[in-house]
Amino acid sequence: MIGNLLQPELVELIRQRNFTQLREILVEFPAPDIAEILADLSADDKAVLLRILPQDLATDVFEYLSLSDQEQLLHALGNEQVARILNEMPADDRTAMLEELPSAATQKLLNLLSPDEKKIATELLGYPRESIGRRMTPEYVAIQKNWTVAEVLAFLPSQAHKCNAMNQLYVVDDKGHLIDSVRLRNLVVAEPRTPVMELADQGSVALRATDDQETAVAAFEKYDVTILPVVDSREVLVGVVTVDDVLDVVEKETTEDIQKMGGVEALDAPYLKIALSSMIKKRAGWLSVLFVSEMFTATAMGYFQGEIEKAAVLALFVPLILSSGGNSGSQATSLIIRAMAVRDVALRDWLKVLRRELVTGLALGCVLAAIVLMRIFLWPHKEKLYTTHYALVAATVSCSLVGVVLWGSVVGAMLPMVMRRLKFDPAVCSAPFVATLVDVTGIVIYFNVAYRILHGTLL
Repeated sequence: MIGNLLQPELVELIRQRNFTQLREILVEFPAPDIAEILADLSADDKAVLLRILPQDLATDVFEYLSLSDQEQLLHALGNEQVARILNEMPADDRTAMLEELPSAATQKLLNLLSPDEKKIATELLGYPRESIGRRMTPEYVAIQKNWTVAEVLAFLPSQAHKCNAMNQLYVVDDKGHLIDSVRLRNLVVAEPRTPVMELADQGSVALRATDDQETAVAAFEKYDVTILPVVDSREVLVGVVTVDDVLDVVEKETTEDIQKMGGVEALDAPYLKIALSSMIKKRAGWLSVLFVSEMFTATAMGYFQGEIEKAAVLALFVPLILSSGGNSGSQATSLIIRAMAVRDVALRDWLKVLRRELVTGLALGCVLAAIVLMRIFLWPHKEKLYTTHYALVAATVSCSLVGVVLWGSVVGAMLPMVMRRLKFDPAVCSAPFVATLVDVTGIVIYFNVAYRILHGTLL
């Protein structure tokens, strides 16, 4: 919103080279708002505005830009300014950006860092991709277990450069092993001679650097905290993870799951910025698989071609039957995938899920069956449209709906759990995939029910 209002004025000032007024306008806004203003500008204009900002503010603004905008700016800015920004960026944000770049570009940027920052960046990038180590920052304050409150307070001024991490202090032994944590607010009101261990939280939860990032998401949700320590395999404190980094992970994982559930490979760039060729490639694969799968629907219908010729009225309800089964399956798979993602449902709950979906599918099928019965029996010209055996046709369609909707619900619920059991991402069994699978089996159910009920009359 702010960007749309200011963009014409800013672009005009850039063209006029009125950098003094540009700077005066921009410094009035916080970093997130300036990042929003820059988002819709060209890469060259972004670079101009970033250069005229105060050094600290420019670094803050850079952190709030999207990864694609950051990459553009790295190419547009000179090495000196890139080095300044990279050296002043928080280590976790810098790692998130570097891991998305080609290896050659990452190495080039690493060479622009100071020796200390390069060592930190290299260590963080050395952890497995998608691990907690890639999201942590080494900006934390560690204190010794045998210190008093007075010693801690005397130590803190030397850690002024870590002021953003001082709300929570971490108690370690002389080898750096994490023992506990203590809150700064408890320290400042305590007696100076109080041993720091008397103020400790009595059991600090820690994450392992090599664990998957989703472990951090679950821990933050469970313990309702804003920061958690990270230890290595020897229980040595190596960093902390903050809630803002976890929110980034949640957003990324949720976006990928939604895209997969729509029958699309996860996009590796925002929708409007991903190349069309990449977009087509990521959508064409699943679309082709679904198309080939739908061919089996035509094959199944061909198998029952004789029944369709004898009772053409059956063909009227094919779209109704298939869409109802597909919709019920899509509903179930979406609910179960989300429930598994937020840990409401685990693999051990499969029998409970099956029972619930059997009851739910049966109830939903009966609801739809009642609607179609009303539709057929209350239609004014039912004998002409549905033949004189309209009652049998109504029974066929209603029974088929119950069976197909029940089947769709069970398949939609069980398939994500099977995928998880096989160590695959449940989101891969997308709603379109479930709908396609139910389409094929729905045809078989429908015409088998029709044969049982209409045999000797229409068939």
